[in-house]
Amino acid sequence: MNQDHDAVGRWRPSPLLYASAALHVSAGAAALATPQVWPWALGAVAANHIALAAAGLWPRSRLLGPNWTRLPASNGTAAAVAITIDDGPEPEVTPQVLAQLAAHRACATFFCVGERVLRYPDLAQEIVRRGHTIENHSQSHRHNFSLLGPGAIHAEVSQAQDSIQRVTGNVPKFFRAPAGLRNPFLDPVLLRLKLRLASWTRRGFDTVNCNPDAVLRRLTTSLHAGDILLLHDGHAARGRGGKPVILDVLPRLLDTLNGAGLVPVTLRSTLP
Repeated sequence: MNQDHDAVGRWRPSPLLYASAALHVSAGAAALATPQVWPWALGAVAANHIALAAAGLWPRSRLLGPNWTRLPASNGTAAAVAITIDDGPEPEVTPQVLAQLAAHRACATFFCVGERVLRYPDLAQEIVRRGHTIENHSQSHRHNFSLLGPGAIHAEVSQAQDSIQRVTGNVPKFFRAPAGLRNPFLDPVLLRLKLRLASWTRRGFDTVNCNPDAVLRRLTTSLHAGDILLLHDGHAARGRGGKPVILDVLPRLLDTLNGAGLVPVTLRSTLP
């Protein structure tokens, strides 16, 4: 299935959105023509809104538009995986993550929050200097992001674009919604800003799971080339002694990838 709209051109609603629009028109026409059916029409519209909300609450869904859940099958990705690291930069964690990546000569994609990039510009610049990429994770990581209207969504995404470009000199090519949750207003915003939506193949739930073994197991079970893996340097859960879980998981994950003959790459490096 094509998971990319090339981030250019005119927005085309997904089949689900086309069907939703048709349902709204049909239900309205039916209720006007035959008033006694309006409860059924209203019920159909309500069920449709529930379906749209459910699609937005499923981070790996493509029902609302294109969504990278795996690396594309071309562009030299036969042995590639992508490690993505969210919610930073975080001064207490990110420098140690960078050191671990450097020790394994591995690269990663950091989905950073615009406000934190502005707060810690030296750290954001260090991420890029070390050969990693920074992508867009919204300006303020609002927990109600999936409830925002089109104007507020555009502000969150475009402000993060500006923040990251201003600090690093690089323009993000990918966007990941806070917690992966979104609504139908996001896709046209991303197209306008020439961004691709990226979620993941699997995640370790390392913001809530304090057990490094369990987090690693979630990331490596049925591991395959093309997988997109999710960890967090920001909002990282703390294990024994208050150590961020990612710092126990990442070296072991990198060793596992090396043992399987898999090479960590950035999302951006797999673009055509």
